[in-house]
Amino acid sequence: MTTISRMTVRIALTGLVIATGFAANAATDGDNKGGKMRHERPSFSTLDTDSNGALTREEMAAHAKVRFDKMDANSDGQLSADELGQAGKKRAQKRAAKMIERVDANDDGMISFEEMSSGKMGKRQSKMFDRIDADGNGSLSEDEFAKLGERRGGKNKRQKAGE
Repeated sequence: MTTISRMTVRIALTGLVIATGFAANAATDGDNKGGKMRHERPSFSTLDTDSNGALTREEMAAHAKVRFDKMDANSDGQLSADELGQAGKKRAQKRAAKMIERVDANDDGMISFEEMSSGKMGKRQSKMFDRIDADGNGSLSEDEFAKLGERRGGKNKRQKAGE
């Protein structure tokens, strides 16, 4: 294989991995944390298909292709908005089921406001508020609220602008 051919293959594989990452991010409505896409991470041994203790670009690209193919419901080699949406819905349903499992104190399969506001979630919300409340006065100023959007990568620009 010529150097140009190898480089073309590498570029194509890299593009596939990147495109699959964008597709996965779109499928979760851009739901990310710290810039990391939120999906079930495969184990190293799952990715290391030749079991040699090292991951190659080809093994990573093969995994990306499997994920892409799972989202490509009609097997046309392209992801439509509907296919991306379906993948996102499945992921959201899994997250919702896990949340109910963690938070549902009375085991009725539903979460009340009281259940959501107490326990771990209530403590987490309280800690978050305390972090945002920079001056510790128990309330958020417009400045403190605006900084929340900055910390989250500017996701709250509309709220910041007062829209």
